[in-house]
Amino acid sequence: VQLQASGGGLVQAGGSLRLSCAASGFTVDYYAIGWFRQAPGKEREGVSCFSSSDDSTYYVDSVKGRFTVSRDNAKNTVYLQMNNLKPEDTAVYFCARGSEAGSSCPPVHWGYWGQGTLVTVSS
Repeated sequence: VQLQASGGGLVQAGGSLRLSCAASGFTVDYYAIGWFRQAPGKEREGVSCFSSSDDSTYYVDSVKGRFTVSRDNAKNTVYLQMNNLKPEDTAVYFCARGSEAGSSCPPVHWGYWGQGTLVTVSS
């Protein structure tokens, strides 16, 4: 099982980025996939989740209306479209997979984590 996050970069406030979480060793539509972020000096924060039980989505309040999570089963990839980015969105972003197949968001346990991708939003 592997998760490969990519798509981070430097963007000005108000700009957009799309992060990708490419999965291997499993199919993304069978498991909850979550996006997390960790800013310097802060704890890791759950940002979004795509449920495998009913395809519902979850967002932390601070990104609602700006971020959209989606899934491409053919590419076995989950995306996080981030619009209207703010300096406070600056962080390393990670994707993770729930341990149990068919779980909703959040799963009981996040069993696998990808490496992070850095998003830097300048003011």
